[in-house]
Amino acid sequence: MTDYASYIDSTLLKPDATQEEISALCKEARGFKFKSVCVNPSRIALAKRLLEGSGVGVVTVIGFPLGATLGKSKAFEAKESIREGADEVDMVINIGKVKDHDWDFVTEDIREVREAAGNHVLKVILECCLLTDEEKVKACECAARAKADFVKTSTGFAKGGATVHDVSLMAKAVRGKLGVKAAGGIRDGKTMLSLIQAGATRIGTSHGAQLLKDLGAKL
Repeated sequence: MTDYASYIDSTLLKPDATQEEISALCKEARGFKFKSVCVNPSRIALAKRLLEGSGVGVVTVIGFPLGATLGKSKAFEAKESIREGADEVDMVINIGKVKDHDWDFVTEDIREVREAAGNHVLKVILECCLLTDEEKVKACECAARAKADFVKTSTGFAKGGATVHDVSLMAKAVRGKLGVKAAGGIRDGKTMLSLIQAGATRIGTSHGAQLLKDLGAKL
């Protein structure tokens, strides 16, 4: 039987998220044994403390949600986030530079964060709804050259989220060398299954409990 909980980064990134809401997120993650929770950098320490001994990891976001900050700023943010206790970092690619087709810049931007993250898992958010298919493939190639661990579809804060088309395209582009995280608008088990079948190896969602309930999981 597939352990669907192990796919899920249970996510709470809204700017007005309270300590009480983060605590509830972590309690739920413990109960369902999700892969991780994904929170903003200022909430890493809280999540780390609440999840101690649970086996549930802490993921944070870097250069979020626009990706337009300097590479060295992203690198500093990644380093400080890891110092706070983050196990994985999800950085937003420089979307404007992708649209410029400045692939050397895009690769170096990712590489700076890769170096700052050390051995910690690095995921690169492409924001697929803003890119052409060619740009998505090229961005995946940049992430691979910079030695990222995953490519990720979306922040969840732009005009679109994960699609089967994008996940399939990204999975083909990385050819099994990187993981593929689908995120944005994943609200039911049927959608989760379709994305996994398309090649997703991680799912980012703020509806993790509902997804597992749809798939028959129980606490």
